[in-house]
Amino acid sequence: MIADIQIYDKSYGDKTLYSGLELKLNANEKVGLVGRNGTGKTTLFNILTGSDTDFAGDVNFRKNLVVIDSRQEHHGFEDTPILEYILDDLPEYSSLKHILDTYPETMGSSMKKMEEYSDALERFTVLGYFDVEEEIKRSLTAYQISEEKQLGTIGQLSGGQKRFIELVKVQHARADLALIDEPTNHMDYVAKELFLDWFKPVKETVVVITHDRDVLHHVDRIVEIRDGRAFDFKGNYDDYLRTNATKITGQVNEYNVTQRRIANLKENVVRFRRLKERSRDPGTIHRFKSLEEKAKKELTELEKMDKPSFWIDRESASNLNTKMSEAYEEHKARNIIIRARKAATKSSNLLVDVSKLGLGYAEPLFEDLSFQLREGEKLRLHGRNGAGKTTLIKAILAASEDTKPEATIYGGVIDTLRELRIGVYEQEISPKYLDMKLGAAIEHALMAKNVQVNDTKIKQLLGDYLFNPMTDGDVPISRLSGGQKARFQLMNMLANDPQLLILDEPTNHLDLPSIEELEDALKQYHGAIIYVSHDSYFVKNLGGETIQIGS
Repeated sequence: MIADIQIYDKSYGDKTLYSGLELKLNANEKVGLVGRNGTGKTTLFNILTGSDTDFAGDVNFRKNLVVIDSRQEHHGFEDTPILEYILDDLPEYSSLKHILDTYPETMGSSMKKMEEYSDALERFTVLGYFDVEEEIKRSLTAYQISEEKQLGTIGQLSGGQKRFIELVKVQHARADLALIDEPTNHMDYVAKELFLDWFKPVKETVVVITHDRDVLHHVDRIVEIRDGRAFDFKGNYDDYLRTNATKITGQVNEYNVTQRRIANLKENVVRFRRLKERSRDPGTIHRFKSLEEKAKKELTELEKMDKPSFWIDRESASNLNTKMSEAYEEHKARNIIIRARKAATKSSNLLVDVSKLGLGYAEPLFEDLSFQLREGEKLRLHGRNGAGKTTLIKAILAASEDTKPEATIYGGVIDTLRELRIGVYEQEISPKYLDMKLGAAIEHALMAKNVQVNDTKIKQLLGDYLFNPMTDGDVPISRLSGGQKARFQLMNMLANDPQLLILDEPTNHLDLPSIEELEDALKQYHGAIIYVSHDSYFVKNLGGETIQIGS
């Protein structure tokens, strides 16, 4: 065992995040950390790295354990050169490099400095740091950070590129424990395969926060943060689903029995009270009073118990017997409610017609692209980052608004249905919303699409997407978690009953239950869908024709 974590209490204001959370990490294991948005996965990482000390509990690491983590924010590093940023974060690199660079000129005949230099030289060699700069450059190139870009600073990188920088840093750190938060967000299929090629055989202990089922397929253990505690599941994602279904059905049955017991106790309290009041014999009165008090005491204890969070994947849920299925549906955890159009139209209108299209900027990103999209059809855009997928999406949006696209059209045409209503889900939330409060952002989004809006409508949407209708409307968008921002994006996309949905990596930041809810809603949706996704599970569940963009 390399780490023993026990957190008795972790709270934010009046909200308890953890209560009795226990987690042990072993050497040479890959752990997937999952849980609903807002359950505290990133907070747990902050506790493990020591950046959050405001909790009651103990975190004990094996002596001399080296920990590396993927930084989420880069404030203060904007002007730091990329290679310098990575090297400075590698364990021991800076201190060892300082000795190797300065001691030859300063140590003279000092035996102490000679020994320190010799030890540093040996340690630098053992860690493989003599070749690490070239290895890092090759890794950056593989993640599509060009040699020219590598000469720049952290502040010149996009959000996705900063994520790649963090992964390269972790992969070359040779640490005992690596903590990685949502590694495959913003990755194309080639970069994702590169990450998995590193991840599958890795020998260090790696804990990864992810709901990417392709990554979870290759872990040794899954830890789910739920109801303030950590629940352990041996094996990979498929094993987790099977074990979780068994455990949850047992818990649902136990909870159901408890609820029936509560109902019986409430009836007994009333019945014993009435019998006590009707009795005249002191002994009988005392007996019914005693029974009433006993029932009330048990009732009080049972009602103190919080309702557990119940979630079973759709396939496992479909295999439950009728009685258990009814109990699960009654008690399962709330999920987002996606109100997408489900009524099929009598016609299959041609919504988008692309013919021999070439698009680019200084030069074409792609040429001779042709496809048609009708109502009810699904189309997947597949290609590397930078191949032109987003450029094509922007050009389709421009055509629908009868405006000129940002990119240059090198040939061909894009035609769309007149006054086509399009809902767009983007990877990054629009900057115009970041300084708004959530309620105001919802109002702004609906009004921009000519949708009638009032307080009741806003509160309904907040409730549908798992926000607190009474309090969360006043929370600034900038303070929302990645998952909460994703739910706002879904809300915005569906605001005006669109005929066409365009989704760019929609499963990024969503938790597993929300991904399934989105998949179910999209399968029932009777408009057209254009989507970009490198989640193989999502692609398999949604289907549709695949168009390759670029080589």
